[in-house]
Amino acid sequence: MVHMLEPLQALVDPVEALRRIAFLLERSRAGTYRVEAFRNAVKALKQLGDDEIASRAEQGTLQQIHGIGKTTAAVVEEAARGELPAYLASLQTQSGGPLAAGGEDLYAALRGDCHLHSDWSDGGSPIDEMVLTGIELGHEWMVLTDHSPQLRVANGLTAERLTKQIAIVDAINRGVGQGFRLFKGIEVDILDDGSLDQTDAMLGRLDLVTASVHSKLKMNRAPMTKRMVAAVSNPRVNVLGHCTGRLVTGSRGTRPQSEFDAREVFEACLEGDTAVEINSRPERQDPPDELIELALDIGCLFAIDSDAHAPGQLDMKAYGCERAERLGIPVDRIVTTWDADRLHAWANPS
Repeated sequence: MVHMLEPLQALVDPVEALRRIAFLLERSRAGTYRVEAFRNAVKALKQLGDDEIASRAEQGTLQQIHGIGKTTAAVVEEAARGELPAYLASLQTQSGGPLAAGGEDLYAALRGDCHLHSDWSDGGSPIDEMVLTGIELGHEWMVLTDHSPQLRVANGLTAERLTKQIAIVDAINRGVGQGFRLFKGIEVDILDDGSLDQTDAMLGRLDLVTASVHSKLKMNRAPMTKRMVAAVSNPRVNVLGHCTGRLVTGSRGTRPQSEFDAREVFEACLEGDTAVEINSRPERQDPPDELIELALDIGCLFAIDSDAHAPGQLDMKAYGCERAERLGIPVDRIVTTWDADRLHAWANPS
């Protein structure tokens, strides 16, 4: 997998310039409103032909188009003149380097991502933009894991919406060709009793299931342990997502980790052949190091995932790779280093 995208130079297409700026802003965790300005400008330009873009850039009338403001117009005008836009050049210098010091070799060994979101739930970009960025980063496969119905605040997918999404994933796979596979998946909520927030029939139509606790994170230790053990023991579940639910930094504030018997949960993961996710989001860093070490000692598999909610966040796996490499996790125990066929066979053994 490519550690980062190569810097763009002069003679860059205006749309590509805007996309790269949005990617770098997302990658550096910039404010959503800044990112949306560039993503909206991309959408606006895609409605125009190349000749109209060039004409408007020359005449200075780009801002007459809904979705294009002063800053984005300047980027388009500079790109149309064959120049590297100053805004992009500055971002590439400031934010284009490695996200983490360490883990580069492991990052290069990654082939995919078991946990990412699109604008079908609480992600910020369409599925095709997530896929395009993944391909540009060198992914061989990705699992689309939008939320399940109970997480209404994140626009979780009903069975009907998930059925429609499955058809779209199939269409994308027909279009991208042999070098990449988008797997059908879900981040399914682990309910209070350990059951899953989607019908078994629907889960059976998916390639991979990541299961996470999003509610009642302060549940007492014994029932939380029972809840998580039941979920990871379910043959439909392949990955246990952000197992402690903690938040250590970021705009949402901090949140302590849930209380559960980690040894019992990880032993159930081992028994059920369920991978423990190393969630790479900086605000999560979940599990903490000591729990990763425990899961490693027990013999668990791991998935280094981005939990990306925007294209630029796909690159955040660099943070998870730094932790995994530092803690000595063998590459072959990390399912996100496996090729698409091996990943699919593991997740669908019968």
